[in-house]
Amino acid sequence: MNVEFINPFLSSLINVLSTMAQTELKPGKPRIKTDEVACGDVSGLIGMVGAQTRGSFSITFDENLALTIMERMLGERPDGIDDEVTDMVGEITNMVTGGAKNLLGEKGYDFDMATPIVVAGKGHIITHKSKGKKIIMPFSCDAGDANIEVSFDKL
Repeated sequence: MNVEFINPFLSSLINVLSTMAQTELKPGKPRIKTDEVACGDVSGLIGMVGAQTRGSFSITFDENLALTIMERMLGERPDGIDDEVTDMVGEITNMVTGGAKNLLGEKGYDFDMATPIVVAGKGHIITHKSKGKKIIMPFSCDAGDANIEVSFDKL
């Protein structure tokens, strides 16, 4: 998969969380993911379709990190993953994908975004609808870990 296509998602995630939640993420080493089990407790998944390709993007947060982001954004910390936290994860998924869409649009790639789906729970499944490989990129910070996954049919 073309790194030029993945980097906008990484940059957008770092930008969204530093701006919206004063949370600085440190990227880890990307790898190919071979299963569908999420590496965290709550995930947002969004599909993308364009003339050149179709794919999907997901972001998964550890529970503690999701609760910390909520606290930093709204000033209140929930007791656990609830409807407000899943709404926030959906909105972050939307903002990150929108930011990546803008960056990719500058390079001539255009796609439409679906409405994000949010899934929560230990060991939940993330099913990407594209046929391409899934690239997973881990991130860490003081409050926990996040992982993004990107998969596209062709690039």
